[in-house]
Amino acid sequence: MSKHIHILGICGTFMGGVALLARRAGFKVTGSDRNTYPPMSTQLEAEGIELTEGWDPAQLDPAPDLVVVGNALSRGNPAVEAVLNRGLNYVSGPRWLGENLLRGKTVLAVTGTHGKTTTSSMLAWILEATGRAPGFLIGGVPRNFGVSARDGEQLFVVEADEYDTAFFDKRAKFVHYRPRIVVLNNLEYDHADIYPDVDAIRTQFHHLVRTIPGEGTILSNGADPQLETVLKQGCWSRLERFSTAEDADWRVRLMESDGSRLAFYRGGEPVAEVSWDHCGEHNALNACSAVGAAVAAGVDPSEAVAALAGFRGVKRRLESLGVFDEITVYDDFAHHPTAIRMTLSGLRRRVGNARILVGLEPRSNTMRAGVHADRLGPSLIAADRVWLLTGDDIDWDPQEALAPLEGRGRVVTRTGDLLKQMLEEARPGDHVVFMSNGGFDAAPRRFTEELSG
Repeated sequence: MSKHIHILGICGTFMGGVALLARRAGFKVTGSDRNTYPPMSTQLEAEGIELTEGWDPAQLDPAPDLVVVGNALSRGNPAVEAVLNRGLNYVSGPRWLGENLLRGKTVLAVTGTHGKTTTSSMLAWILEATGRAPGFLIGGVPRNFGVSARDGEQLFVVEADEYDTAFFDKRAKFVHYRPRIVVLNNLEYDHADIYPDVDAIRTQFHHLVRTIPGEGTILSNGADPQLETVLKQGCWSRLERFSTAEDADWRVRLMESDGSRLAFYRGGEPVAEVSWDHCGEHNALNACSAVGAAVAAGVDPSEAVAALAGFRGVKRRLESLGVFDEITVYDDFAHHPTAIRMTLSGLRRRVGNARILVGLEPRSNTMRAGVHADRLGPSLIAADRVWLLTGDDIDWDPQEALAPLEGRGRVVTRTGDLLKQMLEEARPGDHVVFMSNGGFDAAPRRFTEELSG
């Protein structure tokens, strides 16, 4: 009989990926979560993984061989208390992954406050398109693969999160992965629920840098001062910087203002150009770091660039849901003002003077705490109309946060009101973007169904 693993918090993108990898490695996998929503719940059910809603300790009868505890669970949770009281064998997801699936692999880790999912997906696709058959675990669903995780041959791409590991292990997740090639995309203050300031996050990145072999490679954003501070604390590996600057080890240049055509340079020498279906300087930089990481793994530089033409993007990363009644609708996993600004700026360059309407749910712990409230309005400047969905857990003034929009922003407290007002406002030719790192009460789907109807 296969070993039974039960996963608490199974529907998070990371833990869901762990579940898929364990299932395909031959383990019996079950799990539970407070809420389930696609795309992760769909993937798990398709694999025949039994899901339980909620934290009733009865889900641990009969006792599994191992309980993998997600980092969203804490002391006081009924299932967690049952695991401890019964003396069940338990472990964190990152440690289980590092010890069971990554050991012996060449691990390529992608870190950063923004762009981890997209860059990891690009890197996995470049390796796939050039015949490397990589494994991967990504905090989203790359459209080229249709799943967020799979095992592969020797290379394994992992989206390496700086969030803490578990209630019993407060180190960042990424210290468990022992990567040989690392992308340091950017570093800003985030995760206000666990880190008091940006210095604490820099410390975690420094711990990661300490684990990279001397013969390994670090691809670091040369334009990010926080990463430069991390590297000054010590760097013992091959270091290559990427940016749009002419003196960068890896440089990307936007050949079109919207970033739909890119040119890449290595050490100042041209490598190749590519046209692709994506936009924005942030995606250009993501692509630059992915190309550099793939080359560090042995891919020919021009082949790596050419593979980007076939990159199809990631679900919920400015994912086009289609055109309905001449209105283009997107679903985007926004969680930080910088990401919001970069995404909308790239879209603005692509659509020109067409109107952009945004429905935004500030759902992350940091956003709900109001840490970035003063940056929220400016991050939305590229939009023509904005609806901000707030709730009882918002203790900052959302109207004040939207003041920089000069009357173009509205605050609503119910999803139904947000949808009604957006449907009344939208007209042919508009681009409508829903931004949330949660389920958003199925607002994107409900909006498109109303348009279709």
